[in-house]
Amino acid sequence: MPPRDRDRNRIPKRKEDFFRKNKVEYVDYKDVALLKKFVSDRGKIRSARVTGTNPQFQRLVAQAVKNAREMALLPYTTR
Repeated sequence: MPPRDRDRNRIPKRKEDFFRKNKVEYVDYKDVALLKKFVSDRGKIRSARVTGTNPQFQRLVAQAVKNAREMALLPYTTR
């Protein structure tokens, strides 16, 4: 079987949700260390597909990152 056919039939492993694993109930915009895990080095919010978060927490993370940027706790971009 050629390598391409093997990869086509492979089911990708689901990423583990950080918030369920650590039993986090609330995403606080002041928790910069947590929010940095969900922001790329260029300052973009990482997608749920990349981070593995469920849609509810992805919305909370996005809102918290935007609030932290507004309060100057996180940068909008990096050089």
